[in-house]
Amino acid sequence: MKQIVVVGHGMVGHRFLDELASRGLDVEVTVLAAEEGLPYNRVLLSEVLAGRYAPAAITLPKLSASAGTVHAGRRAVAIDRMRRVVRDDAGAEYGYDALVLATGARARMPELEGVEDLPLAAGAGLHVLRDLSDATELLAQVPAARRATVVGGGVLGLEIALGLAGHGLVTTIVHGGTHLMDRQLAVGAGAAAEQVLAQAGVKVVAGSRPSAVSVDHGRVSALTLANGMQILTDLVVMAAGTVVDAEIVRAAGLPVSRGIVVGNDLASPADPRVFAIGDCAAPPQGSTGLVAQGWEQARRLATILEQRLADGGDLADAKSAPDGETEDSLDASVPLPAGGTDVIRVKGAGIDIVTMGVSGSAHRPDGSRRVSLDDPDGARYLEVVVADHRVIGATCVGGGRVASDLVAAYTRGTLVAADPAQLLIRPVAGSAVVAESPTRMPDRAVLCRCNSVTKGQIVEAWRGGARDLKAVASCTRATTGCGGCGDAVTGILEWLAASDPDRDAAEAAA
Repeated sequence: MKQIVVVGHGMVGHRFLDELASRGLDVEVTVLAAEEGLPYNRVLLSEVLAGRYAPAAITLPKLSASAGTVHAGRRAVAIDRMRRVVRDDAGAEYGYDALVLATGARARMPELEGVEDLPLAAGAGLHVLRDLSDATELLAQVPAARRATVVGGGVLGLEIALGLAGHGLVTTIVHGGTHLMDRQLAVGAGAAAEQVLAQAGVKVVAGSRPSAVSVDHGRVSALTLANGMQILTDLVVMAAGTVVDAEIVRAAGLPVSRGIVVGNDLASPADPRVFAIGDCAAPPQGSTGLVAQGWEQARRLATILEQRLADGGDLADAKSAPDGETEDSLDASVPLPAGGTDVIRVKGAGIDIVTMGVSGSAHRPDGSRRVSLDDPDGARYLEVVVADHRVIGATCVGGGRVASDLVAAYTRGTLVAADPAQLLIRPVAGSAVVAESPTRMPDRAVLCRCNSVTKGQIVEAWRGGARDLKAVASCTRATTGCGGCGDAVTGILEWLAASDPDRDAAEAAA
């Protein structure tokens, strides 16, 4: 029996185990999970901080016993490629025919003067938000704090700031870029986002980076910026990007750039037995940093390994590439991620920011059309990019229904009007829209975009015995991504509970 060792049991590692188990492969899987406890939805950590979810509520669905043996609290510390074994921090060794690295990334910590004066304790006031213990430690400090500063104006920084402001803290975002979310938003969209944050009680200081922290009685008391500005604060939360956890990979002699270098088959070019998926991987098409891409990689790798087992070969055996193709095009029969896995939605009370595809400063393909609506007085910015009568990108700040329609058009690849302005102006200028009834919603309508779960799959799960949100999440994965579809899925369940046509007909016949 082939041995597969998985290092990392986060959202992507957990999905890979589920994908393997669903295929019923004759393999033995061992998992090294650095964190204690059950795996959880890391995307919802900001929601835990905001108080909208209890820590126990973001636990991922339990896998079957056939998914593998999990060693919780065991960190992989070395890879011996010659002997094909992984050693953990307790000294135990695990042999492998295939090694899958899903180690994720850790928070980037900018160099700041004064940090050396802080005690190594949660109560010192300097935090990150990368795991569940970070969220609970930060929450524990909120009652004693009056002011908070978040370093980083990306998606996570905005979500953290909104969560802290919701607890009544005077909150400031410090961002080194010219405007908020400058990787995803154009200048006008960034200005609209800043207005929305101001309405939520969050101040933004852009264009300068932190240089030092002041310490008083063992706690952070102020943050000094490179331009000399000083911000009084009780808490500093770092959300200035991530660094890939790849130390043991480098030590094993495997190539690492922004992440662990892999080809389209997700294997290291230096060792076909070592694979990487999720935040730690650097595939040829680049990394989005979004969980949807990691999930697609988990599915893709499970399919690749299934193909190789079916062919009766070694898990390291890749098919020979035809003339003119490179190693990176191996296993091309397994499709690469399709459009729609890069939809970004900022989660937080009182904010509505969604971007997808070609947005912000991203290069716009030749022949495409961009139409934008800049409404600074209304704290609103809408933009859509269309090519060949399909939406290839959009930005919505304060978009409401427009954002939902554009996400649907983008992820489904549906044909749109020849004049893209109609995608923005008609919904904005139209009258109030009555919520669509579940009875009129087609079964193919996607409710959970993170996992591509349709209304039809929710109905099927209901008729299979899933009667609540937790049960539906367990069998369909709906709501286990960003959590934004929770209300929609709950609405479908309430409708089914009130009037399931097929159930009523079956009971009447009985």
